[in-house]
Amino acid sequence: MKNYTICVILLMTVYTPIREKQIQPAKTIQPAENLFIITTDGFRWQELFLGADSLLINDASVTPDAETMKMLYWDEQPEKRRKMLMPFFWKVVAGKGQVFGNRFYDNKVNVANIYSISYPGYHEIFTGKTGLSVASNDKIFNNNTNVLTYLNETEKYKGKVVAFTSWDVFPYILNEKENGFPVNSGYESMEAETAGASLINEVQASLQKPSLSTRHDRLTFLAAREYLEQHQPKVMFLGLGETDEFAHQSRYDLYLEQAHAVDGMIAELWHWIQTTPGYKDNTTMIITTDHGRGRRESKWSKHGMLVGGSSETWMAIVGPHIQPAGEIKQEQQLFQKQIAQTIAELLGEEFQTDHAVAKSIPLH
Repeated sequence: MKNYTICVILLMTVYTPIREKQIQPAKTIQPAENLFIITTDGFRWQELFLGADSLLINDASVTPDAETMKMLYWDEQPEKRRKMLMPFFWKVVAGKGQVFGNRFYDNKVNVANIYSISYPGYHEIFTGKTGLSVASNDKIFNNNTNVLTYLNETEKYKGKVVAFTSWDVFPYILNEKENGFPVNSGYESMEAETAGASLINEVQASLQKPSLSTRHDRLTFLAAREYLEQHQPKVMFLGLGETDEFAHQSRYDLYLEQAHAVDGMIAELWHWIQTTPGYKDNTTMIITTDHGRGRRESKWSKHGMLVGGSSETWMAIVGPHIQPAGEIKQEQQLFQKQIAQTIAELLGEEFQTDHAVAKSIPLH
């Protein structure tokens, strides 16, 4: 413990925190009845705003079949190729909502924690705070109250909150043993109330291996859809993980393919929302990531405290009461820890707990 403390002090001396400027309360917005929070783990702002990277998509060591990938995702114009990669995001989410984090306009979103890895990132998103002790991805129950737990304790949202995630550490991040709402993570089975749930369980069982900590995102999505159909929650967190998994494998082609697949799943979810009574024109989405990745070609597959670019993220908000401002191009510094209070405010609540919570994101 003594050595750990000395190490943290030394790291803090070389770590220069980003100035927290322009953090203001959000405008008063008419609350929606339902909210979906969607994360795609470790997906860089560079691909979101610029599409496929010209160096990486032509590098045979990370993109074995460059010809096919370029047919699918390449154009000389960044605005065209980003739409090829994530067509629904740029046509609908950006068209109807607000997108933050394009650093070419000095519109910045960063993690506030110093570690730039997953557990600290998700802890920050849902608790609205950071902490030096939240420093690893170990399966340790998080004792800080998260906004989903807070909502589940309100009269309006009691029993109407749920999380479906690909990564099996979320039951610890969200403290499933005490939070009071369901968290289905990794290859955890669903309650087999329907034929669809039974089929999902059967497929999962055939794929599950002890070494797998991250479920295939498509299975996570299908499980979440099945739960939506049967229980119709008001607040759902959908945590997808394979963008990060493929990046860590140094497979840029599969990273791009998965980003495109995530875009398709968001489109499917939006279609379900807009064709389901009670959700249609009454549901807001927040879409974001937990951390960035290295900026340089040699570092894109990595992230962490000592990898430049790892703290750089992005986020988007779309919903019936969100002004369609599109890609925000003004200078601004936002932080991931502001998302927790934003989640509460978008539902007409105020996240209050025994720790200080960062102010919400000022929407346009």
